[in-house]
Amino acid sequence: MKSFKFDWLVLPLVGFAAVLALWSISSKTWATNLPSPSQTWLASRDYVLEPFAKRGEMDQGILRFTWYSLILVAQGYGIALVIGTPLGFCLGLSKTFTKIMDPIIQILRPVSPLAWLPLGLVLFMNTGKEAGTYGALFTIALCAMWPTVLNTAVGVRAVPQDFLNVGKVLKLSRWKTLTKILIPATLPYMFTGFRLSLGIAWLAIVAAEMLTGRPGAGGFLWQEYNALIYEHIILSIITIGLVGFVLDRLMGLLERRFKSV
Repeated sequence: MKSFKFDWLVLPLVGFAAVLALWSISSKTWATNLPSPSQTWLASRDYVLEPFAKRGEMDQGILRFTWYSLILVAQGYGIALVIGTPLGFCLGLSKTFTKIMDPIIQILRPVSPLAWLPLGLVLFMNTGKEAGTYGALFTIALCAMWPTVLNTAVGVRAVPQDFLNVGKVLKLSRWKTLTKILIPATLPYMFTGFRLSLGIAWLAIVAAEMLTGRPGAGGFLWQEYNALIYEHIILSIITIGLVGFVLDRLMGLLERRFKSV
C-alpha cells in the first residue's frame, strides 16, 4: 500500500511541484511576460470556480467550453471509427486492396488538421451556418481515423492461420468467422488504434476551433491570444492537457475491461 501511494501519488506530486517551481522562476527571470502561477489563478479563477457559467458566447466557464469541444470530438471520433475499422479489416484481409489503398493512405495520413479544415469548409460551404461544424467534423474524422485503420489492419494480418483453419473445418460462415475469430483476435490491436485516434481527435478539435472561432477550449484559447490575456491562454492549455489525459485514461480502462472479458 505504501509503495502504491508513493508511485501513484507522491511521485506525480513531486513532478507537478517541479513544473510549478520552474514556471514561477521563469516568469520572474527570463520570461517576464509569462504570468506566474498565482497571477494565472487570480485572473482565471472565475472560469474555474464557476465552470458552467455562461456570460456570453465566448465568455463562459471552462468546463462549459470543454463540453462543447467534447461533443464535437465524440461525433468526429465516432465517424472515424465507423469508417476506419471496416477499412482496416479490408486492408488486413486483401493484399490487392492494400496495394490499391496504401499509397493513398500514406499520402493523406501526414496532412495536418490545419490543412484539412479549409478544405472541409469549402466542401460544406453551402450548409450556411453549419459549415464550421461540418468542416470541423470532416477534419476530426479524417485526421483521427488513420491509427485505427493501420492498427486494425496489422491486427488482422497477425491472426494465426490456425485460427482461420479451425473456422474452415467448422464450416463457419464469413460473418461468424469475422465475429467469432477475427474481431476477438484483433481487438487488442484495434483498441491501440482507438486510443491513438482519440488523442488525435482531441488535437484536431483544438485546431478546428482556433481557425473557425467556435466556442470551445480551442476557440477560447485563440480569443484570449488575440486579446493578449496570457493567463487565460495558460488556463486553456492546462485544460486541454488535463482533458486529453483523462480521455486517454478512460480509454485505457475500457481497453482493460474488454481484454478481461
